[in-house]
Amino acid sequence: MRLRRTAVALLLAATAALTAAPAHGDPAARPAGDRPATDRFPTGTATGPDGRTALTDAQGRRLGLRGFNLDKYAEATGADLTSVAAQGFTLVRLPVSWTRLEPERGRLDPAELGRLRGLLDRADRLGLLVLVDFHQDVYGPRFGGGTNGIPPWATRDDGLPFTPDPADWFAGYFQPAVQAAFRHLYDDPDLRAWQADFYTRLARELRGHRSLLGYDLFNEPFGPVDGDPSDPAVLAAASAALEQGRLADMYRRLIAAVRRADSRSWLFVEPTVLVGQGVPTRLPGFADPRPGAPRLGYAPHFYDTAVENGADWDPSGGFVERYAAAITAYPAAHRLPVLVGEWGPPDSRRPGNRQLVRRQVAAMDGFAEGWTMWYWCRGTGGYCALDPAGHPAPGAEPAFGPYPAAVAGTGVRTEVRADGGGTVRWTADGTGHSSEVLLPPAAFPHGVRVTVSPAGARVEVEQPADGRAGTVGVRLPHARPGTPVTVTLGPR
Repeated sequence: MRLRRTAVALLLAATAALTAAPAHGDPAARPAGDRPATDRFPTGTATGPDGRTALTDAQGRRLGLRGFNLDKYAEATGADLTSVAAQGFTLVRLPVSWTRLEPERGRLDPAELGRLRGLLDRADRLGLLVLVDFHQDVYGPRFGGGTNGIPPWATRDDGLPFTPDPADWFAGYFQPAVQAAFRHLYDDPDLRAWQADFYTRLARELRGHRSLLGYDLFNEPFGPVDGDPSDPAVLAAASAALEQGRLADMYRRLIAAVRRADSRSWLFVEPTVLVGQGVPTRLPGFADPRPGAPRLGYAPHFYDTAVENGADWDPSGGFVERYAAAITAYPAAHRLPVLVGEWGPPDSRRPGNRQLVRRQVAAMDGFAEGWTMWYWCRGTGGYCALDPAGHPAPGAEPAFGPYPAAVAGTGVRTEVRADGGGTVRWTADGTGHSSEVLLPPAAFPHGVRVTVSPAGARVEVEQPADGRAGTVGVRLPHARPGTPVTVTLGPR
């Protein structure tokens, strides 16, 4: 059953404003999502004159995918997916653990597989796409972190010492035992084969699922550092050597491993975390053995090291500008869409961090086709995007603003205002296909005011009465290619 629409095929003049009250309908008659995940599955790409490569759907519309990471300790539930979809998001990044999925060599755990399939099923009913993230932090359980990461049976530390630092978990990467474990994972033929076999078998289990966007092949890759890691030059050299050598070889193996079972999914590669310090990646390009056009993407993370270490963000430090400059050359050179897999401050309530969230949302609009914020939880800090009552955490509001989910045009840009409204602009492609802007209920709790230019645009506004996300559909049946389009949205 379709939700009743508050305005259907309205012709708006350039300065006409439409005020839409929430539509009424039966929320129990359909899932929280407005359409199956397949409707937003990217089937291709389009590269613009600026070198930016967009994800496109079957109609050739540019897609904007936005959402959140779910819990990395296997605590994500169907209720989490329902609330993500209700807030107007279309994507989740779902961490999975090699340790949990293959606790014993050669045996995938049926309970963990069932949990993943259940989440994928729920995501499809809600209209969400899922990016499966092969997650690790400080390698695996041998070095703390519960059951997250690479299993103990695939951990070789040469008997070297490991002394955790409770005040700085990331420092564990530089411990001799962890360095040895990564070196063995990259270099030992049997570990290489076991890892590739695991990826193939999991891809075979999940392939063809309608909500499966694809795979983030390895979370925050790291490796051996020969020398003093506190020396930026040493760390940069180690990162470059890893990306050009061992890590590139791993990605080639893992791409081939997934493709043995699945030719549909998108595969995303990550650089090392140094990109957050403005160090451009040295990864090479990669080939996709699937039939037809490649389905490869780039999934960097967007973290300020000082903020990660507890500082409030300093706008004068140039972090956002350095990051944007460092992030664009690689995907442009290899025609890869960008999906920022993780971003967000530990505490968005602090004054500087509030500015950081707003600046990051604006910056990603200029270089990324999608993002997933870290992460979907309730709390008073600790990266939680929601407050204890389930509303956007103070300071995180820009992440809950309106955004274009599918656009029949190019040069898409979004501006989000402090009142929750915003402006979406693009240049029409002349196809006459409808464009879709999503309206998170946090920004429009009492309805939306819409103004569209040019005159003659056909606009459909839909807002459920039960507090779920709404949409604004815009179609320009007579617009010529190159026509500027502006959609201005404000809370009622």
